[in-house]
Amino acid sequence: MGREISEKERLDEAGFKTRLREETRCLMSWFKTERFERPIRPSIGLELEAWLMDENGLPAPRNLEFLDKLDDERIVPELAAYNFEFNADPLKLEKRVFSRLQSDLTELWRKAEDTAEAMGMKTLMTGIPATLRETMLRIDDATPSERYRLLNERLFMMRGGEPLKIDIAGREELDLVQTHLMMEAACTSLQVHLMMTQQNAARRYNAAQIASAPLVAASANSPYLYGRRLWEETRIAAFESALDAPGPRQGDGRRAARVTFGRAHVRESLMELFLDNLDAYEPFLPMVCDTPEEKLEHLRLQNGTVWRWNRPIVQPGETPHLRVESRVMPAGPTLVDIVANTAFCIGLTLHLEMLPDLEERLPFEMARRNFYACAKEGYAADCVWLDGRVANVQGLIRDELADAARDALIAAGIDPAEAGHYIGIVKARSRNGQNGAAWQRAHANCHGNDHQKLVLDYIENQKDGAPVHRWRI
Repeated sequence: MGREISEKERLDEAGFKTRLREETRCLMSWFKTERFERPIRPSIGLELEAWLMDENGLPAPRNLEFLDKLDDERIVPELAAYNFEFNADPLKLEKRVFSRLQSDLTELWRKAEDTAEAMGMKTLMTGIPATLRETMLRIDDATPSERYRLLNERLFMMRGGEPLKIDIAGREELDLVQTHLMMEAACTSLQVHLMMTQQNAARRYNAAQIASAPLVAASANSPYLYGRRLWEETRIAAFESALDAPGPRQGDGRRAARVTFGRAHVRESLMELFLDNLDAYEPFLPMVCDTPEEKLEHLRLQNGTVWRWNRPIVQPGETPHLRVESRVMPAGPTLVDIVANTAFCIGLTLHLEMLPDLEERLPFEMARRNFYACAKEGYAADCVWLDGRVANVQGLIRDELADAARDALIAAGIDPAEAGHYIGIVKARSRNGQNGAAWQRAHANCHGNDHQKLVLDYIENQKDGAPVHRWRI
């Protein structure tokens, strides 16, 4: 959920808007002078959110105690006292980068797993734990943090005090009212970062948007929320519902959400999105601090509180850089699945980026519809793909997109065996149709709604480490 609020910062809406305007002008000057880094090989990175669970497969609210014992700056708290987050070190996109990433994540995960087990707990990577219930996510269950307190306060101030109305319909329906944002903590994700040059940023960003639908179908792992079976990737609907703050009007008169897939393809420059942040969205956390303009502290805080499913990132520095953060995939089921999903995300984005007339061949509204169809229906979804072709997304991944992603990675300098191994996992998953969501549904069909058994069996499979398409019930 972003950086903590410093004691030196103060709440000042008018002052924040002034600083945001100044920093946006500063960023615009960087675009005009083409100041951004032009790496020969882009860097990649990821953030991975996870859960602490007790011996019964229920969330355990002990993250600060856990992190204190763990003592690793790469692992930090998240919104709820049940959650924590890994921050992998950036790596260059070259040769055996994904093996290196899996090795790094394995070291971190085993350290976390061992620490949790010594405390009588288990660690879990999933989109939403099947055992989570509404009573487990109250405002008192938040990690103590000034940022989280202010986020909750500001959300309801922007809503004029009106409670959140949660209405998610899938196979079953969730219909409730909440007076806090804690349902956001139910949603744990994999966030993949890919560096961009200024020259390829607009096309790479649009490619990441279009890739989102097959990515969320392939990785779906959140079929349950508060005991109800909803979407295949319910995390998408839950996150949007939990942070439902008023947003700008769109061209068709609809109001854009604060958590959003966006409103249009980028036309020429990522600057369009930062101008949108300035002009269209009211400050969510208008905290003013005395930092130099070129640090872009206020601009980055504003950007961090417009929760685009694909977020543009600007990193200040002597030579600043740009990257896109894909936020569409859930955590889990295993580390090898996570690295395979990361490889598929990057490879598919690179493949789509190279296609001529991409934005004309798949207009924005079609990309948006595909994204929500795949979040709701997973592998069963039909997509309107390039040039108006209608295709089932599972077959599209199996017969076309997995191979295209592999080839794009090889063209980018990844070792062919490396690319084949990780993309092969995604392809095998699309052959038998078993992602995390499908395994959880099959478990419930076999064992009934024994969600504690489901979570405990899931954790055992996770510890074994085999990719989810090979899990048995």
